[in-house]
Order: sequence, then structure tokens, then C-alpha cells
Amino acid sequence: MGRKIGKLIYAHNKKRREIVLINIKIAFPDLDADSQQQLVKQHLQWYGCALMDYSLLFFGSRRRLTSLLHIEGHEHIDRAIKNNQSIMILLAHSVMLEFAPIALSLRYVCYGSYKSAKNPVMDWIIARSRCRYVKFAISRRQGLRKLIRELVPKQLLIFLPDEDLGKKNAVFAPFFGKLKATLTTPARIAKLKKAVSLPCFSYYDQKTKKYHIIIAPPLEEYPSKDAYENALKLNQALEKLIKKQPSQYMWLMRLYRTQPDAKKSVYST
Repeated sequence: MGRKIGKLIYAHNKKRREIVLINIKIAFPDLDADSQQQLVKQHLQWYGCALMDYSLLFFGSRRRLTSLLHIEGHEHIDRAIKNNQSIMILLAHSVMLEFAPIALSLRYVCYGSYKSAKNPVMDWIIARSRCRYVKFAISRRQGLRKLIRELVPKQLLIFLPDEDLGKKNAVFAPFFGKLKATLTTPARIAKLKKAVSLPCFSYYDQKTKKYHIIIAPPLEEYPSKDAYENALKLNQALEKLIKKQPSQYMWLMRLYRTQPDAKKSVYST
């Protein structure tokens, strides 16, 4: 069913199809045109599957969810907890990203924020899915104060750092070879609370039939005094994770909407 939804989006939603294709062309210029189109199709089919899988987030029992989730690299979190350190999970957007907060919250005390959707129904769905087991999730409109205040040892702040939110609180650093407005907020939070920063990516593993959450080792010498170096280090760490399952990264986002020269957007739609 999910794959059929993805095929329909590819066939009939030109706007979304072109955004994904533009991103794929930027990120994977070495692929030929047919391979790039194939990756676009795969991504939209995974997107359709993720829409169907939302039912698990709403109605799946704790026992069932636990059996379907696998965390790789949890030892990095355990070590930070043992050392009484604050912890920030830098979660990349993927079609299956909603399963990461669930998986982590079943094992640790977690909290975070989300970007409010214009559609009130969609906004409720996002908040509901993330709030099921986390300590709390707040809208970004409510600011960072509560997020920073709660960043104490043995609690995990889940932060999504890879959207293009404009030039404010951002620097331009390469992401898959092209400059991208990259948030400086994660580095500032990490510095303020002396937090360990752990890149994270979530995807569905067809071999194991489980939702796989990868926790990468802590970013080294992060944050530094150089905002560009911090952004570059973050982007490179996320790239490495995304390349494990590139078809499941959220290529539907306008990742390169903001550019330093303020020229016409790369997105024609």
C-alpha cells in the first residue's frame, strides 16, 4: 500500500517529484540520469511506506514496538550517562525519523521539539506520535529556553539539525558537496550545557524487518570556537549516516533553499 502511494506521488505530484530530483542531482552527481530517477522513485515509495507505518506509532503496544525497534550504538549514550554528562541526539530527517524518539524513549528519558505544521490535523499527528513516550515535546514556536533548561545528565535532548531555516542562526557549510544554511543552534546548546553530541539516523531495515536507529560516536572537539567548523563537522557526520540508506533520507525538504548569494532558488517549484 505504501509503495503504491509513493508511485502515485511520483506520477501525479510534480512539485514534490522535482524537489526530490533536484536534491538527488546535487547530492549524487556521479549517478546517471536513470539512476537518479530510480532513487527518486525509491524515496517516494519509502515515504509512502512511512505514512502507512504511522499507525504503529499511534496504536502499536509497547511490547510490539519494542520487538520492532533496534538501536545500534546505544553504548555511546550509556557511556555519557555513566559519566554524568548531558546528551544531545542530533537526529537527521528521514522518512522513518518518528521511530527514533519512540525507540530512545522506551530506554531513556527523552524530550525534544517539533516544527509546527500549517495543517492543524498534521500538527496534531506529529505532536501525538512524538509525545507518546517522551517526557515532553514542544513546538519550536515556544523557543529554546525549556529545551536548554531540561538538558541535564541522564536526559536526552532530541534535536533535528538538518533543515534549512534561513540565514538566521546559521552558517553556510557543504552538505553533499553544496553549501547549505546549517544551524549553529546545536553547537551553542552543546557549549552552554557541555553536552555530548551524538549524530543519529533512523531507517527501516528490510533484512531484519525492524526499524533501525543508528547512534554514531560523539562529535570530536565539538563545539569549537569556529562556527563554520562546527557546521561542517555536523554535516559530514550526518552525510556518513545518510549514505547507509540514502533512499530513506528526507529528500522532500528544500535543503538548499537559502544560498549565500541570494540568487534564484535552485528549486523551480
